[in-house]
Amino acid sequence: MIKYCITKRAIGFTFIIVAVFVFNTGYAQTAASSVRFKKHILTADFVSEDVAVGDVNRDGKLDILAGTCWFEAPDWKRHEIIPAKILNPGKEYSTSFLDYSMDVNQDGWTDLVVIGFPGTEALWYENPKGKDGYWKKHAVMKGMGIGNESPNYVDVNGDGRIDILCADVNAKQMVWLSPPVKKGDTTWTRYPISAANIPGTDRFSHGLGFDDINKDGRNDVIVKSGWWEAPADRKQPDWTFHPADFGDDCSEIYVMDVNGDGLNDVISASAHKYGIWWHEQIKDAQGNISWAQHEINKAFSETHGVAFTDMNGDGYPDLITGKRYFAHNDTNVDPGSHELAVLYWFEFTPGKQPYWIAHQIDDDSGVGLHLVVQDMNKDKKKDIVVANKKGVFYFERY
Repeated sequence: MIKYCITKRAIGFTFIIVAVFVFNTGYAQTAASSVRFKKHILTADFVSEDVAVGDVNRDGKLDILAGTCWFEAPDWKRHEIIPAKILNPGKEYSTSFLDYSMDVNQDGWTDLVVIGFPGTEALWYENPKGKDGYWKKHAVMKGMGIGNESPNYVDVNGDGRIDILCADVNAKQMVWLSPPVKKGDTTWTRYPISAANIPGTDRFSHGLGFDDINKDGRNDVIVKSGWWEAPADRKQPDWTFHPADFGDDCSEIYVMDVNGDGLNDVISASAHKYGIWWHEQIKDAQGNISWAQHEINKAFSETHGVAFTDMNGDGYPDLITGKRYFAHNDTNVDPGSHELAVLYWFEFTPGKQPYWIAHQIDDDSGVGLHLVVQDMNKDKKKDIVVANKKGVFYFERY
C-alpha cells in the first residue's frame, strides 16, 4: 500500500511535480521531474476517443490523425478524412474508439484503421494520395463486430505487419486479424485464439494485453481472468488458457518483472473506477502460481488508456495514463467522472520495494481509450499525443 501527496508548480504549459511516497515500512522517496512538456491544443472539439500518428502527405513530418480528421504538421492545419461531426461530450459517443495508422494496401501512403463503438465493424480509410476529397471507406472484416474495449494493435505473428487483437462479438472468441501481405491486396485474415462462447469476449468486456508472461520468448494474450499461452505457430487455434485473477475491469494490460524475482508480473489500470495496480506472480515449491495485487495509485479514476514505455531514459518502462473525461458521458455512473481530466506519467524505480513516482503533466486533457507516446519531431525525446472528449492534444517534450 502506498500513501502519497502531490504538489504542483505551473509555468505556462510546463508542469513540475514533486511527489512524496510513504510506504507502510516508513520509507519515503521524493523526486522532481526533469521531463517537461509544452502543451499544444490542436482542437477543443470532440471528434474522436483515440488518436494515431503518421506521415499522411509524405513530407517527412509526422501528422496526427483522430478519427474523422488529420492535423498537418508542423502547424496542425485540420483536414477532414470523412465529414467531421462535432460531438457533444456530455451526451454522445464517437464512432472512433481506437485508431492506428498503417499502409494497409501497401501503396506507399499512410491509411487509417479505426475501431468504432464496441460491437461494430472495424474500418480502414484509404489515403487519397494527396488528392482532395474524403478518404474511401473499407471494412476490415465485413460483418464482424469488434469486442473488448481495449483492442490491441500489435504484431502477433512477428511478420513486421501490425495486426488487430480483439474479441469477435458474434462468435464470442478471442481472435487476431492479419492485414493484407501482398501489395494491392485489401483482404484481412481472421485467426481464432480461443474456443467459441468464451466469457470476457463480449462487446463491452474490459482488459486486454499482449506480452510474454512465461518468458518463453513468445507474447501471450492476457485478459483480466487469465492468459492464453502463445504457441510456436501463432496461426494455430485454441491456444492453452491459464486462469488467473487480475482484478477489476481494466484497460491495456502490460507485463514486467516488477520486483526483480525472475517472475513476470502483470500491470493493469481501472477503466472506469479508481486504481492502478501490479499483480505479483508467486510460484510455490510445487510450481503452482498465484497472483497478489499491489496498488500503484488511486488518485484519479477512469484510466481507460495506458502506455508503457521508458520516458526518462533510465532503461525501465514507465506508465503514462490519465482520466478518460466523461467515459460514460455527463453522468455519475463512474466514480470521479466530474473530477479534473488529468494526464500523468509514473516513473518506475526498481528494488526490493519497487515504487512509482507520480508526475502530473496536465489537468485539462486526460486520455481517451489509447494514447501515443512517440518522438514526433525527431529530437530523440518521447512526446505524448491524446484525443478524447476534451479535444486533440500534443504534449511536446523539451
